Amino acid sequence: MSAVLADRFGRTATDLRLSLTDRCDLRCTYCMPAEGLPWLPRAEMLTDDEIVRLVGIGVSLLGIRDVRLTGGEPLIRPGIVGIVARLAALTPRPKLSLTTNAVGLERLARPLAEAGLDRVNISLDTLDPEVFRTLTRRDRHARVLAGVEAAHEAGLCPVKINTVLMRGVNDHEAPALLRWCLDRGYELRFIEQMPLDAQHGWDRGAMVTAQEILDRLGERFALEPEGEAVRGSAPAETWLVDGGPEAPGGGRVGVIASVTRPFCEACDRTRVTADGQVRTCLFAREESDLRSLLRSGAPDEAVADAWRTAMLGKKAAAGIGEPGFVQPERPMSAIGG
Repeated sequence: MSAVLADRFGRTATDLRLSLTDRCDLRCTYCMPAEGLPWLPRAEMLTDDEIVRLVGIGVSLLGIRDVRLTGGEPLIRPGIVGIVARLAALTPRPKLSLTTNAVGLERLARPLAEAGLDRVNISLDTLDPEVFRTLTRRDRHARVLAGVEAAHEAGLCPVKINTVLMRGVNDHEAPALLRWCLDRGYELRFIEQMPLDAQHGWDRGAMVTAQEILDRLGERFALEPEGEAVRGSAPAETWLVDGGPEAPGGGRVGVIASVTRPFCEACDRTRVTADGQVRTCLFAREESDLRSLLRSGAPDEAVADAWRTAMLGKKAAAGIGEPGFVQPERPMSAIGG
């Protein structure tokens, strides 16, 4: 079989999004209910050794070059620093990043950087502590801001801030969030709200679209599109802001328009859940079990073959919000953002 993770549409996956846990220490309204969710039993989750072996198979046999650790909230995974250190020791060494809510990052930023983590993406939807409490149902805004600063000081750069705008809640904050990031050297990414909530309450009509975001930013900033040549397979379209990073007060902003400007044709990602299931797309309804192979004593090549076979089932497009679209059963907290 092929030595890469190729699908039937000419795409090759080189970017692995690996969920370390389905649990989270926040309860964001667009992700899960206030009472949380039925968490995976610990015995069903991949062990540290299984995580390292699986990523090792990806980088040595399947051409994986980038590994993003996700959740749930990956920082609440016991032994996260040790996992990062072991992944950084793999040959060939993948680029290692992590998506986090930053609640625990003030304490862990430096140890993670020393272990080999390259950079972080941090979810931050508001600069207002009260709005933060409304969105997350937790009073941890100050801890998040401290975590963002600690990541920057530890050299986990570029620090990328991920923001989901909610109509009537925080959508008015778009320009202020961008100014805040520009002043501190962070890169802001606005993300259209996607149908990945456990409550299945997503409403396309209530979603703040990419064009609305750009229109609001354009009232305060000069935006120049960087174009597809710069974007490549990245999910974010990017714009230079007020002359770009080389200009005083300028920088860069991105918009991930998964719903209104889908980028499926350039997708280079494969996903593995915390319980060892391959998902070819965030919105896939099918999964392929790698955990059972790992635990049955299957050789690395057999695991790699199963992973390749799973990727052949990847669809041409997710079809988010289109007629016939069905939201996946597992919410974002379980499959990794």
